[in-house]
Amino acid sequence: MEGKIAPDFHLIMVTLSGGAAHHAFRTDDGYRYEGRDAKGMVSFLPAGCNRELVLRDVAWEWGAIAIDPALASPKLHDAKSFLVGRDDFIYGMTAQMTNLCHREGTLDQTYCSTMTLALSEYLSNRIAERSPRGPSPKYTLTRRQLHKTYERIDARLAEPISISDLSLPLGISEGHFFRAFRGATGHTPLEAISSRRMDRAARLLRETDLPIIEVAALCGIASPSYFARLFRSHKGHSPSLWRK
Repeated sequence: MEGKIAPDFHLIMVTLSGGAAHHAFRTDDGYRYEGRDAKGMVSFLPAGCNRELVLRDVAWEWGAIAIDPALASPKLHDAKSFLVGRDDFIYGMTAQMTNLCHREGTLDQTYCSTMTLALSEYLSNRIAERSPRGPSPKYTLTRRQLHKTYERIDARLAEPISISDLSLPLGISEGHFFRAFRGATGHTPLEAISSRRMDRAARLLRETDLPIIEVAALCGIASPSYFARLFRSHKGHSPSLWRK
């Protein structure tokens, strides 16, 4: 199962029961996850930020709450995607709303508005607590610039990628791009490129019978030994073990 979520609202998604054996996604603001999906997991996707996802062996019930950006706390305007293994407040609120909807067939509009405002404030406080203290990064990329940069990286994973390949289309210097990318994502461009190459390699190993040396080449890595070390550092297993 593959799909894309592109909300106009801030979106909270909660796994209420069951789960998925494999859940992988990436978002426009640079958040990535690959692993299991289990009861209680909570993820946040800000308005205007797309998520591309892959799910396998899914058997779950999940709930979602949408928050209108026009009514949300201003602190949410610059919030980024996240996923947590458990949040009792968000899980309880979503489960309660789901149970009411099942029982009554609908939800009262005033009740929904009140709960959504409470959730907005809770998220704002939680995000503020998770944010590092100190000033915001001096250099950063807009969400659109970041999305376009990831698109360029993904289109050229089989080729050498230089900083200028990513900075020139944005009309900024290599030095400014390096600092802005790290300010926006917390990672260097090289770290991001390596991560996406290993994500592609993981998919190819699972979904094709291509020899490992060909998988490495399709991910822009000529040395099989370097590919094996890099893959293990990102995924915790050798390419051959991952394929099994």
